Amino acid sequence: MSMKEAKPRLTESQASELISRLFGLTVTKIHPLPSYDDQNFHVVVSEEGQYVLKIMNAVLSQNQDLYELQTHAMAFLHQHGLPAQTALPTLTGSLMSLENIDCGFGSQKYLVRLLTYLPGTTISKIPCSPQMLYQVGRMAATMDTILQKMEHPKLSALQQENFLWNLGNVHLLEPYLPTVEGENVKQIVKDVIKMFKTEVLVNMNSFRKCINHGDFNDLNILVEPEGLSGHRISGILDFGDMSSGYYVFELAIAIMYMMIESQTPLEMGGPMLAGWESVFPLNEAERDALYVLVLARFCQSLVLAQHSVTLYPEDEDYLMITSRKGKGHLLRLWKMGKEAVLTKWFEDAREYTDKK
Repeated sequence: MSMKEAKPRLTESQASELISRLFGLTVTKIHPLPSYDDQNFHVVVSEEGQYVLKIMNAVLSQNQDLYELQTHAMAFLHQHGLPAQTALPTLTGSLMSLENIDCGFGSQKYLVRLLTYLPGTTISKIPCSPQMLYQVGRMAATMDTILQKMEHPKLSALQQENFLWNLGNVHLLEPYLPTVEGENVKQIVKDVIKMFKTEVLVNMNSFRKCINHGDFNDLNILVEPEGLSGHRISGILDFGDMSSGYYVFELAIAIMYMMIESQTPLEMGGPMLAGWESVFPLNEAERDALYVLVLARFCQSLVLAQHSVTLYPEDEDYLMITSRKGKGHLLRLWKMGKEAVLTKWFEDAREYTDKK
């Protein structure tokens, strides 16, 4: 089955029927939300509640252990005071249900969950002050330290050796390089992969292991106004890329995505690094790898987005949101070089911490 055929494409009436049958709720308003390989709906019910209906694609729905873990992780973070969604039980008490649905390619099985709706707007829509960036870095580190304490009989499901979005698998992008447009960009991606192999892959035994959210980006962080001009983090969304990894992976991913919408992207790293290290200081090997890991995430975003466009050309605008802007940032960071970028980030982090 191709990923194109696996992606759920329910109508609003189909989604409403699911909610009524599985959860006993009456939908009054429903509209689709952006999604990558899955399908999401924002739902308002007559019982005075708001939820997010998530339908996983037919291929990934076969890995129920993984989604059981993701659902457990969200509840675990929520129990420890972090603003994560939780799943509403079905009428039979299950936190997810495997449903036979026909979306135009014949009847297929899709995992369905109804998650709590969190208030706020995505952090991508606000200008990020150094204080906000500090919060993001601190939240990312706090999240990973809490997840590392999580126990579950199926934790081994997070060991996804060939998962393309795991930051430890950047070298697995090589078969997808023909989809990259522009010979200059393609060569830089090749060079980053080579740098990853020679400077990061061989030193990963020096990194501290943890469970990564894996997609702590500017569209998965919600914020609400606080005080006269500030904001606070009000939601952490989308645990679909959660996997076993390393603490420094989470930081690199977060820095990369917070650079996307910024007019001064190089200024993002310092305050976020300060926030991160207020919870979990990096060791020498992790510090040395940070530049390459940020570049590697830009490469993952670019290559996998362009590959996805070949599968879903009708979704190109959404799929290319990050990589279109990220391409310029990748080129700029590559031109500056490792020493200059790391020097700036760590000096900025030190200055921010000294001012606090």
